[in-house]
Amino acid sequence: METTLTGLDGLLDGFAETHREQQERFPAPEPAWQPVHTVYVPADRVTSAVVGEWRHEATELLHRLYFTPAELAAAFGLDPLLAAPVHDRVRRKLGVEPIEDLRIDFEDGYGARPSEEEDRHAESAAAAVAAMHADGTLPRRWGLRVKSFADGDPRRSIRTLDGFLTEVMRRSGGLPAGFVVTFPKVLMEDYLRQFARCLEALESTLRLDAGTLRFEMQVEAPQTVLMLQRSPDLVASLGGRLAAAHFGVFDYTASLGLPPGEQRLDHPACDHARHVMQTALAGTGVELSDGSLAAAPASESADDVQALLQRHSQTVSHSLSHGFYQGWDMHPSHLVSRFTTVYAFHLECYERYLERVRAWEERRAASGGVLDEPATVKTLAAAIARADRALC
Repeated sequence: METTLTGLDGLLDGFAETHREQQERFPAPEPAWQPVHTVYVPADRVTSAVVGEWRHEATELLHRLYFTPAELAAAFGLDPLLAAPVHDRVRRKLGVEPIEDLRIDFEDGYGARPSEEEDRHAESAAAAVAAMHADGTLPRRWGLRVKSFADGDPRRSIRTLDGFLTEVMRRSGGLPAGFVVTFPKVLMEDYLRQFARCLEALESTLRLDAGTLRFEMQVEAPQTVLMLQRSPDLVASLGGRLAAAHFGVFDYTASLGLPPGEQRLDHPACDHARHVMQTALAGTGVELSDGSLAAAPASESADDVQALLQRHSQTVSHSLSHGFYQGWDMHPSHLVSRFTTVYAFHLECYERYLERVRAWEERRAASGGVLDEPATVKTLAAAIARADRALC
């Protein structure tokens, strides 16, 4: 091949450093298992039986209202062909693993308490975790949400985390796998770095390997959204400690002045915040999670329960369609609508995505004459891998 440049000397000066920076800022790791939800339970209500209690209540609801696949399909508008496999998976999931990610809440769901009372609940929650670990019921991912530094008392936040971890490790002989801590109301960027330094110090005092303690930041204020937009080096500056970003719908919509009836997960203002999260954190390896529907059934009547679960299913579907594959569940009834909607979403697309990937590999058009681009095929493959993990 004939070329015209006589050489590239000087033209690519600095390339190696730029490429190294790219790999550090955007490591783009292979997709790993991610929970489909995070269950929030106030710290004073956490016992070693919490997983079993949620399993029992959700299973009882499934059997009472959706005992057959046809009843489930009618309630959630499922494709009749998906009704049986979805129903079977929901039933088995509730029996085997009703909670994939448990977060013990010391913030909004817990409230301000006297210091001695919060100390006691940190110890009792740690005892519950150790007991769950001992009997094999501790969820694959678990942790706590501490109070925000924005409240003006970071020492209380770190004291709870320290006491909780110390007691868990004392009772369990080490830190059980899957731990993460949630850091709320990040109004100032420096709060993230200060919290990361506290985690590093705790690792040292608890004799944990470097990098063991990682955290999730909550995106629940306009200031945090702007922070993500203006700080391209934020993730790298935290030394690998930022594991995830979780959207907080109610604080966010309230801070924008939206009326209570519009403080909902599928409001356009929330779509904007989620899209900023996706844009700012793409390729960094930081997981994304949506928020919650903070509502329980108005009563035990079938109509009230179904109305609540249908609304919850709508918000889960909205999250999934926007590329958020995890959300928060605040009530045992949410497990039924969460797993039903997630399984239906993945099963509906699975075979179609497989066919498109095979067509790409065989250098032919997929059904309907679709000619996929490499980036789309990569996304399809990731979606298939995600479905495999969710459906197993």
